[in-house]
Amino acid sequence: MLCHMAVAMTSGEVLLVEDDRAIRDTLRELLEDEGYRVQWAEHGLDALKQLRAGLRAGQRPRLILLDLMMPVMNGWEFREAQRRDPALSQIPVIVLSADDPLREKVVGMSVAGWFSKPFAISALLEAIHRCAGAAPPQRALAR
Repeated sequence: MLCHMAVAMTSGEVLLVEDDRAIRDTLRELLEDEGYRVQWAEHGLDALKQLRAGLRAGQRPRLILLDLMMPVMNGWEFREAQRRDPALSQIPVIVLSADDPLREKVVGMSVAGWFSKPFAISALLEAIHRCAGAAPPQRALAR
């Protein structure tokens, strides 16, 4: 899994795009415990609105965690819109989905990685740390 970061980003921020409240809340708490600041959206359209508002404020997440099967705008539609927008296209995306077989579903999406639900938390955290840069400052100080 490769993550290239060539644009300035807000340190330690992750955008979680997930419609399932239980999964979203669990992942948000887990990432916050790891020291990340987490924004969340229930679907792709909400995520695009948040990203564009953040850009106007000079902010963007270091990473997007993206579910595929969501109402309003699904993950494929979100990723297509994100890739067409030069201001958003360089933000790496990790797909999290119960859709199977996932490997075949993400072909052509140009994502940094993908995880089938349920997934190993340790493997996901490793991928997030790799894509969002080194462990966030809070975690590094705790060691």
